[in-house]
Amino acid sequence: VQLQASGGGLVRPGGSLRLSCAASGRIFTLNARGWYRQAPGKPRELVASITSDGTTTYADSVKGRFTISRDNTKKTMYLQMNSLKPEDTAVYYCNADVVYENVAGSPVAEVLLGQGTLVTVSS
Repeated sequence: VQLQASGGGLVRPGGSLRLSCAASGRIFTLNARGWYRQAPGKPRELVASITSDGTTTYADSVKGRFTISRDNTKKTMYLQMNSLKPEDTAVYYCNADVVYENVAGSPVAEVLLGQGTLVTVSS
């Protein structure tokens, strides 16, 4: 089972992108935890998180511009990014609690960090 983020790309400063994250395989539940990003030469940082009751928190650098959300019925999480800046350029990763069926047919719970998607903000 893998988490896969998608929706990245090249966007001009001031533009918007919406990242999505879903899991492959037979998934029972996906509970979003947050989105991370890692810019070249910099450590990975948490940019947005969401709790089970829907409480969200954001890094100061993205507050007011990014919105984390989830759709439990679609087992998908999102990151809406508006007013993008060049310093938002990074690989973005999703993080979630996933319960899935393994090859033996048993449920397995894991915390997964997804494969990233590259966001490039440049004119």
